[in-house]
Amino acid sequence: MNITLSPCTEQQFPEILDIFNHAILNSTALYDYKVRNMKIMEAWYADKKEDKYPIIGAFDENNILLGFATYGMFRARPANKYTVEHSVYVRADKRGLGLGKILLQTIIKKAEEQNFHVLVGVIDTANTVSIKLHENEGFMQNGIIKEIGFKFGKWLDAAFYQLILKTPTNPTDDK
Repeated sequence: MNITLSPCTEQQFPEILDIFNHAILNSTALYDYKVRNMKIMEAWYADKKEDKYPIIGAFDENNILLGFATYGMFRARPANKYTVEHSVYVRADKRGLGLGKILLQTIIKKAEEQNFHVLVGVIDTANTVSIKLHENEGFMQNGIIKEIGFKFGKWLDAAFYQLILKTPTNPTDDK
């Protein structure tokens, strides 16, 4: 498969929305109950753009979005400024082709370029494919919060995975 990696723009809103909504309705990758709409998508994108957080898309030869990866603020505290929480989503019919690995590796490089120090992934413990992907890329599990969510009639456990980067070279306490 021939893919191109590039930043997502407003043009991809419908495709990103489809990927998010499929995950909401069919998985525990997102702990949401209701599908998202275009207004939510626009606010999500505006927040990413304002904070200079990337949204990297994997596109096929026809410029169709196959998956995307992004990150955002982990916690709204000054001391957490070097830590981001990331997400990787692949279209349901394109899973198992290595796109998740490519997107995760790309977002790791982007985080290094932006001088972040820690990437955090919060993964439902039933999502063994995502857990294996993260472990293969060097992420370490740092704990599980039991029964943190309730969806599809059952309690959900979330595992926290962390990758420590060598950046930044000169961290400061400045805001």
